[in-house]
Amino acid sequence: MASGARAAGPEGRTGSPGRRGEKAVSAPGGDGAAAGTLKSRASPARSVVASPRPVKAKAGGEAARRRLQLLPATQAQGPGEGAAGEEGEPLPSVPEEAQAEARPLPPICVSPMRGMWRDEKVALYCDRVLQDCKAEDADEAMSKYLSEKLKLRDRWLGVWKTNPELFFVTYEEASIPFVGILVEVTCTPHQSSTSCFKVPVSVAEPFSSNIANIPRGLVDEILEELEHCVPLLEVHPVEGQDSEIRDIALALEVVRFFYDFLWRDWDDEESSENYTALIEERINLWCDIQDGTIPGPIAQRFKKTLEKYKNKRVELIEYQSNIKEDPSAAEAVECWKKYYEIVMLCGLLKMWEDLRLRVHGPFFPRILRRRKGRREFGKTITHIVAKVMTTNMVKDLSSDTFLQQHDDLDLALDSCYSGDTVVVFPGEYQAVNLALLTDDIIIKGVGKREEIRITSEPSHDSFVVSKADNVKLMHLSLIQQGTVDGIVVVESGHMTLENCVLKCEGTGVCVLTGAALTLTDSEITGAQGAGVELYPGSMAVLERNEIHHCNTLGTSDGSKSTLGGVSMKVLPAPKLKMTNNHIHSNSGYGVSINQPAEQFFIVEEALNKGAASGDKKDETVLSRVMHSLNLEMSDNKIEANSKGDIRVVTS
Repeated sequence: MASGARAAGPEGRTGSPGRRGEKAVSAPGGDGAAAGTLKSRASPARSVVASPRPVKAKAGGEAARRRLQLLPATQAQGPGEGAAGEEGEPLPSVPEEAQAEARPLPPICVSPMRGMWRDEKVALYCDRVLQDCKAEDADEAMSKYLSEKLKLRDRWLGVWKTNPELFFVTYEEASIPFVGILVEVTCTPHQSSTSCFKVPVSVAEPFSSNIANIPRGLVDEILEELEHCVPLLEVHPVEGQDSEIRDIALALEVVRFFYDFLWRDWDDEESSENYTALIEERINLWCDIQDGTIPGPIAQRFKKTLEKYKNKRVELIEYQSNIKEDPSAAEAVECWKKYYEIVMLCGLLKMWEDLRLRVHGPFFPRILRRRKGRREFGKTITHIVAKVMTTNMVKDLSSDTFLQQHDDLDLALDSCYSGDTVVVFPGEYQAVNLALLTDDIIIKGVGKREEIRITSEPSHDSFVVSKADNVKLMHLSLIQQGTVDGIVVVESGHMTLENCVLKCEGTGVCVLTGAALTLTDSEITGAQGAGVELYPGSMAVLERNEIHHCNTLGTSDGSKSTLGGVSMKVLPAPKLKMTNNHIHSNSGYGVSINQPAEQFFIVEEALNKGAASGDKKDETVLSRVMHSLNLEMSDNKIEANSKGDIRVVTS
C-alpha cells in the first residue's frame, strides 16, 4: 500500500491508504495494545477450528484469499460435506490425523505503559519522543525513536497477531478476534515511516498458534504471498527474552498507543502552534476514560464516533482510488457526500476533545422543547397512569379533581401542563418525555417504590432531564439502561427527588451550573462515576440518603480514580448541605472536592498553617475548605469507601 495517502479533496483521486488508512479501520484502543487491523487486544482462549477446509490451490495469490471455512459447532459437517467454494467447487475436508496440532502461544511481554501515571506518559511522548515537533513531523519522530530501539537486537521472537480474514472465509469474531503465530523477527525494517514499517519474519519452532489445528502449510502459503514481511506493529515480543527485547516491546507499545489513540488523521492537515500540548490533552483524555472520570458509556460513544470517522475516511480514499478517469457527475456527488460526512464527524470529535467529553457539554442537545405553562382555563389535571383505572385508585382525591387516565407514562407526560400531577401505579414503564421536563409538575408513585419501575431507552442519550422551575419525583424506581447521560440531569431550575431508588449504569445525578437539587430518603447505586456530581455554581440539599457502590467502572487505572459517592467541582463553588446520609462501599472517596491546581490556594494555605500539626493536617485542610465552599455536613455516616471518606482533589 502507498504511504501518506489522504482524502485531501472530495473529487481528487489518491492512491490506497497506507498505515494511517489501515489504522482507520482498526478499533480505537483503550490501552493502545492492538495494532493494524486487529479485532481485539486481549488474548482469547485457545481456539480449536471446527473442520478446517483448505481451498484447492489456484494461480497467483487467489488461494491465499480463500481460506478456511469456520462453522459453528452445531453446523460443522463431516468429511466430504464441505461448503461450496467461491466458484461452486466443493471445499475438500482434511482428516484430523493429517495435521500436527499447533502448540499454545507463549505469553507476550506485558507493557510497562499500563502502570504509567499520566505525568509519566506526558513526559515520555512530549519530552522524549516528539520533543516539540510539529504534527507533520510526528511520523519522523516516531520512526527515529523506534529505529533506535530496534538496533538493540537484530533477531527476536514475537507473536504476529493478524486479521482472521487472512485465514478464514467465515469465522466467529467473538471466539477468534485475531490469528496469532509465533514468528522469528529479523530487524531490517522496510520503508522509512514508522507507521508503515514491515519486517521479515519466519515461522518459529515449535510451530505455535492460538488456533490449535491451523494448517502449517496454510501459514507458510500466506507468508510467502506477503513475501515473508509483516507490519512491525502487528508483532508482539514474547516473554523470556533479555532486557533489550523488553525495551523493544515498550517502544512498539509506545508507537501503537500513539497511532491508536493520540494521532488524528487531520493533525498534519491543520497548523498547530504547540502540537505536544495537544498530545498532552489527548493523554489526559485517555487517562480520564481509563480511571472513570469520563463515564464508560460516554467513552464508548466517543470511541465509536472516532472509529466511524476513520472508516468513512478510508471509504472515501478507496472510492477515489477506484475512479480511473475524470469523475462522472454521479461520482463527484458521491465524493462530496462522503467528504462532508468526514468533515462533520471531524468537527464533532474536535468539539468532544475540547470539552473533554463532559456530559454537560453542548454536544448533547437535551431539552429543546418550549415550556407550556398553565392551561388557559387555569385548571390542573391529575393524570392516572395504570392499565385499568378503578374507583379505589381515586378515592382519596377531592371530588372536584379533573382526571385523565393513561396506560402509557409517555402519553401522560406529553399531556401535562404546569401544575399537573402524574400518579403512577405499580408496573414497568418507559418514557422518553422524562428527558424533556420543562413544566412544573409532580410525578409520584403509589405503592412500594420498588414496584414502580421506570427504565430508560438504551438508544437515547438522556433519561431524566429537567429545566423546569420546580419538578418533583416521588416514590419511584429509575433504572438506567445504556443511556450515556446522567441518570438524572438538572440543567436549570430546581428538582426534588423524594423516596426514590436510582439504579445507574452511566453517571449518577448531575446538577449543572445554576441548578438546584433536593434529594431526600433515596438510594443511589451503580454509577460509573460519582453518585451525585455538583458542577460549579450549583446547589444541593442531601438528607437521609444512601449512596453506595458507585464509581463501579472497572479500569486498568482504577487505583487512581477519586470519584465515589458525592463529587463537587469548584469555581465557582457549589453550595451543599448534607445531613444524615449513609455513603459507603464506593470505589473512590465518599465525598471528593475537586479544585483546579492553579486555584488551590485554600488548601495550600491550610497545609502551610497545619504543617506542624501531624495527623491533624488533613482535618485542618478539610475544615478550611468546607468553610470556604459553603459546605454543611452533619450526622453523616461515611464509611468503607476504597479511597477514604472525604478528600480535596486537584485536577
